[in-house]
Amino acid sequence: MPRYHTLGSIPLKRHTVFKDENDNFIYEELFGTIGFDGMSTLLYHTQRPTQVKKVLSSYDVSPKIAVKKNMKSLSLKGFKVAPEKDYLKSRIPVLVNTDCLISLASPSSSLRDYFYKNTDSDEVIFIHKGTGKLRTMLGNIEFAYGDYLVIPRGMIYQIDFDDKDNRLFIVESKNPIYTPKRYRNWFGQMLEHAPFCERDMHPPSELETYNEKGDFVIKVKKQDYVHEYVYAAHPFSVVGWDGYNFPYKFSIHDFEPITGRVHLPPPIHQTFESAGFVICSFVPRLYDYHPDAVPAPYNHSNIDSDEVLYYVDGDFMSRNNIEKGQITLHPAGIPHGPHPGAMERSIGKKETEELAVMVDTFKPLMVTEEALKIADGDYFTSWLEHE
Repeated sequence: MPRYHTLGSIPLKRHTVFKDENDNFIYEELFGTIGFDGMSTLLYHTQRPTQVKKVLSSYDVSPKIAVKKNMKSLSLKGFKVAPEKDYLKSRIPVLVNTDCLISLASPSSSLRDYFYKNTDSDEVIFIHKGTGKLRTMLGNIEFAYGDYLVIPRGMIYQIDFDDKDNRLFIVESKNPIYTPKRYRNWFGQMLEHAPFCERDMHPPSELETYNEKGDFVIKVKKQDYVHEYVYAAHPFSVVGWDGYNFPYKFSIHDFEPITGRVHLPPPIHQTFESAGFVICSFVPRLYDYHPDAVPAPYNHSNIDSDEVLYYVDGDFMSRNNIEKGQITLHPAGIPHGPHPGAMERSIGKKETEELAVMVDTFKPLMVTEEALKIADGDYFTSWLEHE
């Protein structure tokens, strides 16, 4: 999110001596991206953030691929993923390529026993069910149903859940996540025609600062391995920070839909972009208002991208028999469109109450073993007309 924000106490000038009221040094850290060319933030710690005491075990978390070259439309029943107490173990990878990893999760307990850091990927966590608080080294963000939590790579965090019934849709991106360029002017400000603005983006507002030494376990993900480190200082030792690189939340309910006289293409729903894919939000909206408009999407061929739809709520007008938490994958190279009867049902309708998240990837997605366990094997035949 190209926007300046600051929280807590910082010195007047960067890279200068900074001390607390007891004349103790405060330690500066640059938290940056793309070398020194991307978005960055300057953090100020009560303890040096570099104090590693032990390196414990390392273990492989690579997705187990079942189908490397998939050309079959798939439907996955996401709510069949079983709850799991441990936050990292709860994350079940279902679709993956070299740009992104798409996972489902149903954590039944808060992440408090250790801290987590993903050094390979930005994370977009969509909250389908559950409420709680994302706790990070740059401060805390409360979340609820419909929130996207955008967590930059390298961010140390924990998550508090208010109860046991939680459902998450997670997209990890090997490249930084941004708001779409066409929504911003050359200064980075959101334009008037954008479907959301800076007021809808919520950075951390509560800074937890711990000036503590001890044994603090951080699990670090890098190159599909998790490495367990023990640090000598509490990871949340930041007294203040400023910059452009920080976690934030955006609610899908704050996305203002773009509508037209006839059916408009999927890019009008775009919410985030990365070098290898886009994320779109389908929200309740008025239908097209041409007198002969067909509100259902036209049949189209995915020539350049795989299309993933995660169904959140409502009656998705172009599909039959859709459930909450269901994922459909329509691979590049074959056409897809409304299910039989869906186009006809849409004619004359004035509005839709559908809620869904779409991920369009520019490289083909591989299907994991875990995905096949929750797959409806006959989905690819669902466009046949049955007499």
